Amino acid sequence: VQLQAFGGGLVQAGNSLRLSCAASGRTFSTYIMGWFRQAPGKGRELVAAITGSGGSTYYVDSVKGRFTISRDNVKNTVYLQMNSLKPEDTAVYYCAARRGFRILTDIGGYDSWGQGTQVTVSS
Repeated sequence: VQLQAFGGGLVQAGNSLRLSCAASGRTFSTYIMGWFRQAPGKGRELVAAITGSGGSTYYVDSVKGRFTISRDNVKNTVYLQMNSLKPEDTAVYYCAARRGFRILTDIGGYDSWGQGTQVTVSS
């Protein structure tokens, strides 16, 4: 599956952004989708993930209650709604996909990656 992410930008702390990731192909609903981020000088971490049906989700502790992942299997798109943004959310955000039924947090568990989209939160 090919992925294309967009929606990043520069926002002030406390504001919101929504990232989108469009996928090619006709089997989108069979993929677990994840949003990773990588801040300067840091490793890439899983921020949120959602199963193919949308029935299960995962969030890293630092974004719980602020970010929401969702998907539209008709539009082949996964979203990341980011509210109450903080300067520490500044990073390049990547969408990723993996076949299977379990959400994995390791980057090695994901087969396809989109290009990153920069999110910058100013204080």
